[in-house]
Amino acid sequence: MSSIADNIGSVTRRIQKATLQSGREPDSVHLLAVSKTRPADDLIAAYAAGQKAFGESYLQEALDKIQALSGKADIEWHFIGPVQSNKTRQIAESFAWVHSVDRLKIARRLNEQRPEALPALNICLQVNINNETSKSGCRLDDLDNLIAEIGQLPKLSLRGLMAIPDPEQSETDLRKSFRTLATALRKLQRDHPDAGPLDTLSMGMSDDLEAAIAEGATWVRVGSALFGSRPAKRSQS
Repeated sequence: MSSIADNIGSVTRRIQKATLQSGREPDSVHLLAVSKTRPADDLIAAYAAGQKAFGESYLQEALDKIQALSGKADIEWHFIGPVQSNKTRQIAESFAWVHSVDRLKIARRLNEQRPEALPALNICLQVNINNETSKSGCRLDDLDNLIAEIGQLPKLSLRGLMAIPDPEQSETDLRKSFRTLATALRKLQRDHPDAGPLDTLSMGMSDDLEAAIAEGATWVRVGSALFGSRPAKRSQS
């Protein structure tokens, strides 16, 4: 069985190869280790192998791991799951990034509850790129209005867009979904130059990171290729 360190090396090489083949700068794509449902020991092993950015979806589980790894101050915690209104305070207080902001109410709460002592909270707007009823995310048509409003919130740094395309698509359609998100980001950069850095595309996972990188991903969110098959889903909060 491969170790977590071996898996990180393998995924890193995949990212580097895909980045090179796409004609992009070597350090333009970052690996986010999706550590939801994983025990703290797995994160410690990944950290020992050089991984510093971890993505969590379940708040209480994440807070327990943040506490367990509190001595490792250079870890960067990313919240990547649906954001519930009653959880925004702890998310605003505990994370450096939130990839899954999908409505103005959530953005406003995160802004109001971000502690003054912390730097601006990096956020991405989650787009329901294939209009799936089972998934969170705003519509592409909503982005202009959201960007205009969120750009006025001083404790948020609007970094870009996130999507989870339908995995049942053909490779051609999957590439099209990634390309649609990248095109939307370029339009926002052009139309809202003062809204925030708008430099981030969070898209691509274990099975499709090469396609995502080819279409412009800057963060790829990888879980199973690093940690193995995910344990059976259990109730989380």
